[in-house]
Amino acid sequence: MRASVRLSSTALASSPPRYVVIHSIRRAFCPSPLSSAHSHHVVAAPTTLSHSPPPQRHFTTTPHLLKKGAKAARAEKQQAAKDTPSSSSSSNSNSDGGNSTDDPADFSALEADIAAALERLKTDLAKLRAGGRFNPDVLENLRVQPAKSAAGSATVKLGDVAQVIPKGRVVQVLVGEKEHLKPIASAIASSPHSLTPQPDPTGANPLLLLINTPPPTADSRRAAVQEAVKAGDKAGTGVRDARGKQQKKLRALQVSKSARPDDLKKAGAQMEKVVEKGAAEVKRIVDGAKKVLESA
Repeated sequence: MRASVRLSSTALASSPPRYVVIHSIRRAFCPSPLSSAHSHHVVAAPTTLSHSPPPQRHFTTTPHLLKKGAKAARAEKQQAAKDTPSSSSSSNSNSDGGNSTDDPADFSALEADIAAALERLKTDLAKLRAGGRFNPDVLENLRVQPAKSAAGSATVKLGDVAQVIPKGRVVQVLVGEKEHLKPIASAIASSPHSLTPQPDPTGANPLLLLINTPPPTADSRRAAVQEAVKAGDKAGTGVRDARGKQQKKLRALQVSKSARPDDLKKAGAQMEKVVEKGAAEVKRIVDGAKKVLESA
């Protein structure tokens, strides 16, 4: 009995403790997170490094700056040659037709020409005084030769060397310089208006000329009306010339096929309306001027 107890004690002394065995089993089958992570890190790192591809360096290239060759220069010259005729043709169209646009419905040039004709008509009628009275502008437009001693010397307008002042039926001509007094008096006397210049009767101003204008008569009124009719005919011719320029433009668009036939037809109808309106305005202005001249 003692021998068996002693054997058991010896076996226990030589065998490891129980808690050591349990701890060893636990470490074998349930490793700790720290040791597992450490072992995974240590083992996985070489695998990752061994299978990852080596870093690649990307290189970029830029083209060299090359000088323009003869082919590129020729291409530029050809393009410039193509652009030059177009600009010259557009300038020619401006000088011929007066319009640089290809829009058949653009009547800006037509309306501008008609407005210019109406303005000239009003200016011409303003020079005709009511009842055929004398117009002082006639004196200002007379040509005067200041220096008769010089053969072939140039002439100037009377309004450039003298001042014309109308005062009722008397027109005063104030001469600027003494040497111009005789040439101006000769030009007035030789004019077709039957005018006789007289010096200042008081003698206070030797450079003053007095002209008595004739009173209006039936003949003078009739002549004024005829001048108004002539001015109206001139304005009507200007309106017709403006229509001809616009018609020429539409014809050029038709030949070049730059506009559709329907658009050209519509533009032609609108053009006629603009021309008719301008002609009606000319007639209205002339009729009003004739009434004033005949009734005065």
